Amino acid sequence: MQKKAELYRGKAKTVYSTDNPDLLVLEFRNDTSALDGERIEQFDRKGMINNKFNHFIMSKLQQAGIPTQMEALLSDNESLVKKLEMVPVECVIRNRAAGSLVKRLGVEEGTVLNPPVFDLFLKDDARHDPMINESYCETFGWVSKPHLARMRELTYRANEVLSQLFADAGLILVDFKLEFGLFNGEVVLGDEFSPDGARLWDKTTLNKMDKDRYRQSLGGLIEAYEEVAVRLGVKLD
Repeated sequence: MQKKAELYRGKAKTVYSTDNPDLLVLEFRNDTSALDGERIEQFDRKGMINNKFNHFIMSKLQQAGIPTQMEALLSDNESLVKKLEMVPVECVIRNRAAGSLVKRLGVEEGTVLNPPVFDLFLKDDARHDPMINESYCETFGWVSKPHLARMRELTYRANEVLSQLFADAGLILVDFKLEFGLFNGEVVLGDEFSPDGARLWDKTTLNKMDKDRYRQSLGGLIEAYEEVAVRLGVKLD
């Protein structure tokens, strides 16, 4: 597959067109950001880890019947994916209290949330991804009611699959975000699933094994990412 023009450069990934109008190349860079991109650093191997991690997770979700944009792993840092019409809304599942939920509500970090909390956020870095609800989506036309219902259904299904997958690896899936797009009118999981967009804690020690290590200046970011990948069985080399 011929990689062609750069279409979009995000905080940690670059998207390229290909000679097939329905396919794109997703390149994972070594960049790591916080505070909506105000703080950025590079870490060796990070792009490779997240690329292979994402391919592994997307493959597991596809096996569980969740449609994803993943087509193939191309190289250490690149994957071939379907070109989606992305929905500007993030779906977040919270299994335990952490991050912004703790700040907003004063809930103790680590509190088990039963049933899990489902949140929606508008993708808008300039406005710090404000929280929204289904009414906003309908009024402003960000996503149709049937498509949003499908996104919600797939997010909860992904939570079931991934919570068990991480539990088997001795990890707690605290929370995560998913992004979706449309491909031939069908809702499809896009973007990525990696420790950049999920909170993962060690089941025994409750050590943080995700990007909170960077946000909170805990150190050991790449070591944590690699350990999570190895526990899951992701082939990094």
